[in-house]
Amino acid sequence: MGEVDPDFIQDPDHRPKLFIIEAEGIPLIDLSPINSPDSITDPKAIEGVVREIGSACKGWGFFQVINHGVQLDKLRNIETAARKFFALPLEEKRKIRRDEKSVLGYYDCERTKNVRDWKEVFDLTVEEPTLVPASPDPEDKEETEWHNRWPEYPPEYREACEEYAQEIEKLALKLMGLIALSLGLPENRFSRYFKDQTTSISLNYYPPCPSPQLALGVGPHKDGGALTVLAQDEVGGLEVKRKTDGEWIRVKPTPNAYVINVGDSLQVWSNDIYHSVEHRAMVNSEKKRFSIAYFLKPSHYTLIKPLEELISEENPAKYRPYNWGKFMTHRKLTNFKKLNVENIQIHHFGLSE
Repeated sequence: MGEVDPDFIQDPDHRPKLFIIEAEGIPLIDLSPINSPDSITDPKAIEGVVREIGSACKGWGFFQVINHGVQLDKLRNIETAARKFFALPLEEKRKIRRDEKSVLGYYDCERTKNVRDWKEVFDLTVEEPTLVPASPDPEDKEETEWHNRWPEYPPEYREACEEYAQEIEKLALKLMGLIALSLGLPENRFSRYFKDQTTSISLNYYPPCPSPQLALGVGPHKDGGALTVLAQDEVGGLEVKRKTDGEWIRVKPTPNAYVINVGDSLQVWSNDIYHSVEHRAMVNSEKKRFSIAYFLKPSHYTLIKPLEELISEENPAKYRPYNWGKFMTHRKLTNFKKLNVENIQIHHFGLSE
């Protein structure tokens, strides 16, 4: 990736400003009360954490967590393996290049909202194999399986990825329990949706970019699933659109913290009590950057709709139901094709007031 190909250039409205506004007041939530032995016998220990999470989901749509219980050596292992993989020659990486038939593996032509991202990515699924619809067509009842594809080198790559996935799954499901409590629901309210989860992990590598004012590592977007758990390196580059004024705010990397954001599915389940927030990834001209995103996503047969406990005559459902698997496969297709229409979004299922 040398000079910037026009394919990468963002519309003027979306081009990044190179001065940075670092976020003040982004919630940093300490999860140690729920990870201590006392929390089992003392429900009050988690009440404060639940309140903080509810407030963060409502006010920001994202937050950072520390003392989260994830074994740090698992993060170090996957980071080291990813750096070795992305340092391989291009022809080696392209041996496991993904396409419309094999949607997992390596890719270097990803698009967000029809503009090419300045990044390389390796995608894997957490549940192997993952059962999904064969096509986005609502009439097509056929299912297919997604299987991971692994590189020959580094040899430890697969094990590092699988062990990391197990660790982050525990954190993600724990957070979904706390989010359920913050909505006044039973802690296990969301558990049923993840029985045959379609959860995935993306390992992202952002090479230095000669024109960081024209391109983005990932263009502005929202995550379609339930919850995203992101590890970003010390270089940083994640920016979030602040709800109050629409300003792009940089999320300063916090050592050993994870950045959590609400996904579209959670926004719909909560009937807009919580909001999925637009975010993007910046690039810079000098440093390469890595991040690891874990996307917690429900089973493909899940019908996403506002939870009945959160709707009433005064507060009717704001969305009509949609099938998660069809929504997700439609999104996947747009990674490979430049379309002339907007990518599918939850507002397409919104019910007018």
